[in-house]
Amino acid sequence: MRNDIEMALKGKNARYIEIRAEHAEGTNLAYRGKSLEDVSKASVLGGCVRALDKGGWGFASFNNLSEINEKVEIAISHAKHVGGARVELAKVPPYDQIVAPHVGEDPRQISIADKKQILDNYAEIILSTPGVQTANIGYSDNYRKTYFANSEGAFIQQERLDVNMRLSAMARANSDVQQAGISLGSLGDFSFVRSLESEAKNIAQRAVDLLSAPQVKGGPHTVILDPVLAGVFIHEAFGHLSEADHVYEEKRLQEIMYMGRRFGDKHLNVVDGAALPALRGSYAYDDEGTPSTKTHLIREGLLVGRLHSRETAAAMGERPTGNARAINYRFPPIVRMTNTYIEPGAATLEDLLSGVKEGVYARNWYGGMTSMEMFTFSAGEAYMIRDGKVEELLRPILLTGNLFETLNNLDAIGNDLEMNQGGGCGKGGQSPLPVSNGSPHIRIQNCLVGGA
Repeated sequence: MRNDIEMALKGKNARYIEIRAEHAEGTNLAYRGKSLEDVSKASVLGGCVRALDKGGWGFASFNNLSEINEKVEIAISHAKHVGGARVELAKVPPYDQIVAPHVGEDPRQISIADKKQILDNYAEIILSTPGVQTANIGYSDNYRKTYFANSEGAFIQQERLDVNMRLSAMARANSDVQQAGISLGSLGDFSFVRSLESEAKNIAQRAVDLLSAPQVKGGPHTVILDPVLAGVFIHEAFGHLSEADHVYEEKRLQEIMYMGRRFGDKHLNVVDGAALPALRGSYAYDDEGTPSTKTHLIREGLLVGRLHSRETAAAMGERPTGNARAINYRFPPIVRMTNTYIEPGAATLEDLLSGVKEGVYARNWYGGMTSMEMFTFSAGEAYMIRDGKVEELLRPILLTGNLFETLNNLDAIGNDLEMNQGGGCGKGGQSPLPVSNGSPHIRIQNCLVGGA
């Protein structure tokens, strides 16, 4: 493989060329109720070439290794026809390394029959709960071995295993339908999939309990978010605004995402980095051969960093951060998050609750959307807070507002950082990309909560 790739790079007429090749295999199982609706096991071999010449990129992908030379020429030809202003790349040393995968209990060693038996059990637990109408269960594991080489002399071989799992339950009473769910994942370790009985019971019962839960009164509330929902919030509402390709291309973002701007009090610190070990967003090198880093985005309330590819780093005069990622060989790398989180403070959850006479405690995540600095999220669970105590379960709620106002209203941060590894991130047609996000419990004043 190395010889074929390096030979294809030699003597070519372009400023810069890179080749990525990969072998990938994975398993997927999906349930609706007790029925196994989909089971598949797939294996793929392919690669791509990206060439830079004059003012733009050329890109070509292939499924046969014998096509590498032809695809290099095609990518170079496309690049020469783009034209426009000269594109620069930030300097990165040409690394030569083999990176072994992080593996716990290897999902490739578990048969499909054994995986099915485990999921059958969870479907039975959920559906045996009185009031539950149906269950949805999804499981996937994916293995990738990638080769990266460029015309600057880099050659990097990496392997990774990713495991993802989602359980959800739906309950119904007449025309009223409620649901509850969880999403979990790991980097290369199947073992968590084996011990989700209590989670299956809890989501089933919560879906039923939601049918009789009251609706919160809409309006501004003091809100405490658990680590999962706070992590999703900082990923969606702030993390995407920190991706430098967005900032470079959007004049509006350049006006609001300038270095040194204050986004919150001194207790607010936000970080992204693939250099954190053993998380779903972790890796040694990104898909441009740049080493992973730990990047401070907000330090003591001030904007101090953003996430870069080599191209955006050069264009904005900043250092590359190792955040250029492609979901597979069919796509060029774009700027993506990795492991994004709010750093812990000094307060306990009891400290955060003690200052709340009446408010809302929101946990887990269900969905949401952002538009520039505006956001809307739905919590997976919500409870009333009265006189510092978490009380009754509420119907599903929406949290909405302006990111910058919300961060300024974030008045307390807990000491209990946890990382959420479920789900995946989508951008530019590349989804779901493995990431993780996290936070301690956080408290936000005057957060707009949607009721009925």
